[in-house]
Amino acid sequence: MSQEIQEIASNKDIAKNWVSSSKFIFYVTVFALLALGLGNCAQLFNSRYKKTTVEVNPSSQYKPEYK
Repeated sequence: MSQEIQEIASNKDIAKNWVSSSKFIFYVTVFALLALGLGNCAQLFNSRYKKTTVEVNPSSQYKPEYK
């Protein structure tokens, strides 16, 4: 009886069972990629380009002002 319990416990060990460890690594990788993607999107949204006012020569405007 005690041998059966030990065998079941050893089957759930990540180091011994490559199927459960590969599932775990897959889910950790998916979570990490989603976290990185969302973090990059949030950073781009927060640091987007600010609208600047550029001084344009009066003679090159849509309605030019000549001297």
